[in-house]
Amino acid sequence: MRGFRFSDFKPNEMPKGGFEDLLKLFTQLLNYTSGDAGEALAWLNELDKQYNITNNEYGMGDFMDDLKQKGYIRDDPDDGSIKITAKTEQTIRKSALEEIFGKLKKSGKGNHNSNRSGIGEEKNADRREYQFGDSLDQIDLTTSIHNAQINHGISDFRLTERDLEVEEKDFKTLTSTVLMIDISHSMILYGEDRITPAKKVAMALAELISTKYPKDTLDIVVFGNDAWPISIKDLPYLQVGPYHTNTYAGLELAADILRRRKTHNKQIFMITDGKPTCLKENGRYYKNSIGLDRKVINKTLNMAAQCKRLHIPITTFMIAKDPYLQQFVRQFTQTNGGKAFYSSLNGLGEYIFEDYIKNRRKTFR
Repeated sequence: MRGFRFSDFKPNEMPKGGFEDLLKLFTQLLNYTSGDAGEALAWLNELDKQYNITNNEYGMGDFMDDLKQKGYIRDDPDDGSIKITAKTEQTIRKSALEEIFGKLKKSGKGNHNSNRSGIGEEKNADRREYQFGDSLDQIDLTTSIHNAQINHGISDFRLTERDLEVEEKDFKTLTSTVLMIDISHSMILYGEDRITPAKKVAMALAELISTKYPKDTLDIVVFGNDAWPISIKDLPYLQVGPYHTNTYAGLELAADILRRRKTHNKQIFMITDGKPTCLKENGRYYKNSIGLDRKVINKTLNMAAQCKRLHIPITTFMIAKDPYLQQFVRQFTQTNGGKAFYSSLNGLGEYIFEDYIKNRRKTFR
């Protein structure tokens, strides 16, 4: 009878401390050091001292040399410090994509063609008569001229509207997304690191859109006392500041960005762990961190209602379990008509993935 044959387990023969293994660990550490390569390498050295993550054939010095030769790090000519490169920034995004959206490949998703014809990029085999409003690039000139010859003859050749034939195209939904990230002080309050998972989700989403949906748009807005846009390449360096939470400013900026987009589908993803506590009026900050300030809450809800009128749904990812905070989010979600998730940090990526795919299949008219 055939069965399994087992050999002796020899731990010393297991691969250990190779470049790829150390690169994965280095990439993870960069998320926690906000892109500070020197600090990440220092942490890596400490880990090597405590847990022997390298071996006698490949040490930390070899790893640093390879990082420079392969273009992952460089020496800053101004102060001599070690900086990561654009290649490393993309590696961090790819790593986050694999970690958070890994099921994308397994599920076979990623194709967002619908089963309807309409405005799109790729032509299909369907043909129909010309209708008012069809774009000129959809007209099949060869077939249209052929129709004119049959209908009117060569001696009385003319091309009329009834002769025109249009090539159908596969309809594709395009989406403009603004990802809002809370960088208020509460994102690191009480020793809980919430900003690192939030950054991972943002980088994964950015890589997902740029690789799977390159015609979609993604804008990233961070908000504390104020709100401002950042680029994708700035995500690894994102840090929490001594800020309150001006959710209104973040929503206002996000809506203004989406208002200028020409796509039909528009949406906001907001990652936050707390209630709105700040407004800016006439150049001055109005702040109140105690309870739910009615003035701040009402203005934030008004902004949520305005987004609804603009057909911009807001999906809120609330990193908090306080009942009164969840009550505010429910009211906020009801006002906007969007969605809300109350999840742990580990679940953020999966929720965003599932909801993003679902929203892409919906067309707002």
